[in-house]
This record gives sequence, C-alpha cells and structure tokens, in this order.
Amino acid sequence: QVQLVESGGGLVQAGGSLRLSCAASGRIFGTYVMGWFRQAPGKEREFVAAIRWSGGSPAYATSVKGRVTISRDNAKNTVYLQMNSLKPEDTAVYYCAASARGNWREYDYWGQGTQVTVSS
Repeated sequence: QVQLVESGGGLVQAGGSLRLSCAASGRIFGTYVMGWFRQAPGKEREFVAAIRWSGGSPAYATSVKGRVTISRDNAKNTVYLQMNSLKPEDTAVYYCAASARGNWREYDYWGQGTQVTVSS
C-alpha cells in the first residue's frame, strides 16, 4: 500500500508561484509513475504532469507546459510540482497519484488533494 499526502496549496495572486509537495509512504519502486492531477469546480479531473520514480523525461499537459515543473526527491520520498505564472484558471484541487503499474494513464493510489486558488 502507498499513502500520498499533498501539501503546499493556498491562495496566490495571478502571476505568482506555488510549490506543491506530495509525500509518499510505503514501498515506491522505480517503475512507478507519479502524477499530478487537478479538478476545478464543475469540471472533470484533468492530468497536469507526471514523472517516473526512477527519473527520465516528465510529461506535461499542454495547458501548463512551460509554467510547471514536476520533480522528485527519492531520498525524501516526495514529488513536487512547481507552478509559476499562475492564472485564475489554474484554480482547482490538486491531487497527487501513483501508478504501481508504471502506466502513465492509470493510477492506483491517490492523495486527498490540496486546494490552489489563484485570484485575478
């Protein structure tokens, strides 16, 4: 079993930055894929970014590419999402997820989410 706990959300003005953290407990293998998703009110959950636990090229949604960076610290069992140049449309609950199958599209474990609110 893997537990994921997000932190770092909050209220920020448009143009500002936030760094989200996802602390993972349990056994994380190099083949795992760690992802960030978000869900805005009244909208479906959408993919934001993902990275393989062992490293390699990350993947980003088109809507955030160039403004967001996903990274991981294996020693701390933590995945980060650095978000810059935030826009009001980035307002959402952000979720961390882990794919034990190493599948970039299917995730097995989810955190409880952290709220990000961007004011205009």
